[in-house]
Amino acid sequence: MAFGVFIHRSDSRYNDRPTEQYQFPRPYLSRVEACVGDWIIYYEPSKVKDARGYYAMAKVQQVIPDPVTPDMYVALIEPGSYLQFVNPVPFNGMDGLVERGLLNDEGKISGRAQSAVRPISPADFNRILDLGLDRNELLLPRVDEINIGFQEEQTPFDFEQTRNRVSYLGSRIVRDRIFRRIVLRAYDERCAITGLKLINGGGRAEVSAAHIRPVEANGPDVINNGIALSGTAHWMFDRGLISLSDDLEILISRQVNDLDSVHGFINKTRRALPPSRLSERPHPRFLQWHREHCFKQ
Repeated sequence: MAFGVFIHRSDSRYNDRPTEQYQFPRPYLSRVEACVGDWIIYYEPSKVKDARGYYAMAKVQQVIPDPVTPDMYVALIEPGSYLQFVNPVPFNGMDGLVERGLLNDEGKISGRAQSAVRPISPADFNRILDLGLDRNELLLPRVDEINIGFQEEQTPFDFEQTRNRVSYLGSRIVRDRIFRRIVLRAYDERCAITGLKLINGGGRAEVSAAHIRPVEANGPDVINNGIALSGTAHWMFDRGLISLSDDLEILISRQVNDLDSVHGFINKTRRALPPSRLSERPHPRFLQWHREHCFKQ
């Protein structure tokens, strides 16, 4: 098993769904197979508009031949393992190249940087995690807090140590904390239904990060499956009293017993207020799931 980097473009011609699968041609088969059972980092190159750099991590569950396209393969992602970074990590950071294993003996970027799939060292993997998940915000433990046998950050990481550290990210508490950061930032800490942005005395936004398709129903921790909601709106959304159309029109259930109050509760546009970035808006397939499985018509 080995850690890896998978290049994925938002405009990719491949049949990629980063939370579920990664399609690739035969030449990369051995490299992808080496990652089975281990973690990879998704990277979007700077040639893409609004490129995210290193932006998420996931665990490869298995590799299968593509059932539709000859000579193509699919890496299946372990359900629930995909985790978007709080801070996308650029290819070049403040201290130079982040993925230092790409440097050749002359200290220049090697041709490996062009590979759609490539191995990554534990040290580079951990460096990207620290930057992407913001260890200073207590989203990641210090390396000496998880009993993996070393104290100094400069100490080289081996694969087993890194796996132990990454397992910490499987905690629902940690994943919810990261998901909240990502969703609230996208919505500017404002409830998408009411339009209110309320900050309590401690400086904390009185809004929560709701999953459109719940985690219990295999909903991923991805921004397109999230929406910022105030307490009442979150309660109504989870119980199917309100939902959203694909174009974010707010739908109100016939089972609501005080329709006038609900109309006064939602914002005047009668549509959920979306993130400014198109790529962060709720995905239609998650909205459809909510209408079909939660919404009370």
